[in-house]
Amino acid sequence: MSILETDRLIIRKFCYDDWRDLYEYLCQETVVKYEPYNVYSMEECKEEAVYRSQNDAFFAVCLKENNKLIGNVYFQQQQPTEFLTWEIGYVFNPAYYRKGYATEACKNVMKYGFEQLGAHRIIGKCNPENTSSWKLLERLSMRREGHFIKPAFFEKSNEGKPIWHDAYQYSILAEEFHSMK
Repeated sequence: MSILETDRLIIRKFCYDDWRDLYEYLCQETVVKYEPYNVYSMEECKEEAVYRSQNDAFFAVCLKENNKLIGNVYFQQQQPTEFLTWEIGYVFNPAYYRKGYATEACKNVMKYGFEQLGAHRIIGKCNPENTSSWKLLERLSMRREGHFIKPAFFEKSNEGKPIWHDAYQYSILAEEFHSMK
């Protein structure tokens, strides 16, 4: 994975020292509400920083001015690999919301996917209740392809039954992305 840059951001591999900034946002209930995990402790963030530093699917999004980690982008090739489809996801520190950082970072990662990795298609999924997420996907010029009814669950009830949730799926093709320039 290359280091990617925008006017305001550096998008790079995670390193162990990122755990503090990672904890700053992954410890917040509102941040992880729609994620397949719960809030992280400091110790868990230390382990997660190591895990992410060894996993090419995670990009650390940092401010160029001071290298502060403000969020992350997940970008992973889907199976079967010959279909050349990648999935994008993102989680950002609320202290940096509404400044365009997530849009800027995701556009840059998508450009990397299409131009460097040869992606044919990039998809994004989110819970329909997560309005901020699907609005971001639409700002990225992705099209809503489906509303899936209860395809997954991330937690169970006190009785041990899955708490199912709906999902939107968005996508954009390489030729659509390139025609936006």
